[in-house]
Amino acid sequence: MRHHVSPGWTIAVGLIVALVALPLAAITVLAFSSDYTTWPHLVRTILPGALATTLTVMAGVAAITLVVGAGTAWIITMYRFPGRGLLDRLLVIPLAMPTYIVAYCYVDLLGYAGPVQGTLRTIFAWHTPRDYWFPDVRSTTGAIFLLASVLYPYVYLAARASFVQQSICVLEVARTLGRTPWGAFISVALPLARPALAAGVALVLMECLNDLGAVQHLGVETLSAALYATWLQRSSLGGAAQIALAALAVVLILFAIERHARGRRQFHHTTGRYRSIPFSELSGWWATGAILACLVPFVVGFVLPCLVLSYNALHFTDEAGVAALARAAGNSVLLAALAAAATVVLAVILAYARRLMAGSFVRFAVRLAGVGYALPGTVLALGLLIPLAALDNRIDAISRALFGLPLGLLMTGSLFALVLAFAIRFLAVSLGAVEAGMERVSPNLDAAARTLGATPLATMIRVHLPLLLPALGSAGLLVFVDAMKELPAALIMRPFNFETLATHVYSLASLELFESAGMSSLAIVLVGLLPVLALHQAIASGRSGQSGRRAAAANASPNTAASP
Repeated sequence: MRHHVSPGWTIAVGLIVALVALPLAAITVLAFSSDYTTWPHLVRTILPGALATTLTVMAGVAAITLVVGAGTAWIITMYRFPGRGLLDRLLVIPLAMPTYIVAYCYVDLLGYAGPVQGTLRTIFAWHTPRDYWFPDVRSTTGAIFLLASVLYPYVYLAARASFVQQSICVLEVARTLGRTPWGAFISVALPLARPALAAGVALVLMECLNDLGAVQHLGVETLSAALYATWLQRSSLGGAAQIALAALAVVLILFAIERHARGRRQFHHTTGRYRSIPFSELSGWWATGAILACLVPFVVGFVLPCLVLSYNALHFTDEAGVAALARAAGNSVLLAALAAAATVVLAVILAYARRLMAGSFVRFAVRLAGVGYALPGTVLALGLLIPLAALDNRIDAISRALFGLPLGLLMTGSLFALVLAFAIRFLAVSLGAVEAGMERVSPNLDAAARTLGATPLATMIRVHLPLLLPALGSAGLLVFVDAMKELPAALIMRPFNFETLATHVYSLASLELFESAGMSSLAIVLVGLLPVLALHQAIASGRSGQSGRRAAAANASPNTAASP
């Protein structure tokens, strides 16, 4: 017999659904209600090029991240060689490096006035660019290379988790049927990992679509860059909404492709017995090749940018810069903490409502909560500012009519609006962690609380929240780090004279003063390291049956040799 649930939970879930859907509805309404003469102009001049460039960048980044991420994950999972454990951790670290900071670093490093070309001109006595050829980092190809260098860990983590969970028996059967190690990888391991790889690549593609700072600095006009320029530089709000609608269409297509790639394929282990992965020992040139294959992505995606940042931080500091850095850091911490708290609260409401009510409405609400993370920051900011500005104007008109008091803009361009944008964008991140923690709480505890007369709200506060503290901390930390790095939404929606570390770096780079932003960039990178390494540890130690093997090893006699 189901217990009675207060309608307040349904109302709360409905409000969250309305909050998440608000930007989508606002953009759709504005795009279709704007002057239709704008649309033909966009189709002729802006959209074809921006869409083609966006798809080219996404395709190139997807291909590189798939090869690098899946390849290195397979090497780390199946082979043993010197430094393997360290490289396993190093491979995920570039995920802490924001794409726009990497773009600034490589332009500084590889540009015409940078140290690389300067050294080449000195060595070979070249005097002008006509004397030699050097790849242009400020190009579509450069954008593909730089974005892939920091986004491949999404695929690496997904592939690593899938390979760790795969049955060794299946791979051994493939070998007994004559497959080489490479053949077993292509014909067995990759098809089994297809759902995980599709999910990892989908995250990479959404990050490409969201990026603004990197593509702007590299002079590559993607949909996000075109939206920003149309709105703020060409002063065409309707045109920006129509470009945003095109970006939303790309997001929906990505979702459809990812779901189709995953299909209804399900893979199950047919046994509860697990064995340690039988590592193949590598030595000589094979070991050297494996080390280089795993080391190069880390060096390109993290070491070289960090060297540039460290040099700038040590050589370009002044008192005014330190004071601006301190203000931006304080603003970033405040904003990230508020966003983390807001997303955790909303995630707890959604996850607990789903636990209480099994209806389709709650399932729809939980699924819709993930849409915010898929929205590019520029699209989300535009979709929020439209209704907030309309609400501000309405409140101001009422105040003038009733009291003769102009109120101006209360929410537009406020910290509240910025926190709201971050809460919508990162709700999916928090919800995933909270739902995982909620699933580990036994339903028997809910039943026991009900028999003692506790209401659902009292049960959540007194039973679930204390048990969920680790999950809540993890959710808050993930959102905190993402909020520290977020640039597009912060750039568009920040209050006047309110700089975060991300917008501070962007402002200096737009003035070609990136050397002065070295310390701010390093701060953003260092904040992102801890959760990235924690996430890697959870995945690397996640093989089913591992705890059972450890317990068996602990009870084994000293003369028994443990499996590697």
